[in-house]
Amino acid sequence: MSTVVEQFPENWQTALVLVAHPDDPEYGMAAAVARWTASGKRVIYALASSGEAGIEGMDPATAGPVRENEQRTSAAIVGVDEVEFWGFPDSEIRNTAELRDRVRDTICRVHPDVVLSLYGGPEWAPGMPNQRDHMEFSAAVLDAYDSLDVERPRWLFENGPAATHRVDVADQIDLAVRSLAAHEQYLSVLDPDTPVIEQARRQIDMVTGGEFCGFELKRSRP
Repeated sequence: MSTVVEQFPENWQTALVLVAHPDDPEYGMAAAVARWTASGKRVIYALASSGEAGIEGMDPATAGPVRENEQRTSAAIVGVDEVEFWGFPDSEIRNTAELRDRVRDTICRVHPDVVLSLYGGPEWAPGMPNQRDHMEFSAAVLDAYDSLDVERPRWLFENGPAATHRVDVADQIDLAVRSLAAHEQYLSVLDPDTPVIEQARRQIDMVTGGEFCGFELKRSRP
């Protein structure tokens, strides 16, 4: 029996996007974010790391600032002007008390209506394993949410393959492509034989089908 995918709720004002690395929002959420900010909603990005280990052949001390700048540019394209980096070590993100505390403190400071996080399952599809950083980070977000002793955000979603909710984004696809392509140095090293804009277009088309962003509801309160 197929699962009915509901429309993503609209009765909220502030969303907190929690991810592990620069470019994580762009690979699956940017089109939805563009739609939300265009309608006047506030979206904040918080990233555990600066992605300093992500550009092959570039010293992490150089790569970290490069990736932070690319992330800020990328976020601005889809209407996000609040971006923070927590300084946890790229490729070594673990579900530690320190990370859970940072997640919890950020939720309490921002007081969002909805939290959007990374997919935490072992595989995106058969033969497509998830990154350990993503799985550990996702687990930390869930644990931190569950530990809140104040009023929790109404919803916590993960952006992943087992969607329970959708955001229709046909009109935001071009913005999402531009947003991902803003990670120019990262993508140009990742696949030097394919123009960055083509890489971005292919990725956005793959995850949205040109139609919607999918989110899985993980937590909610009445």
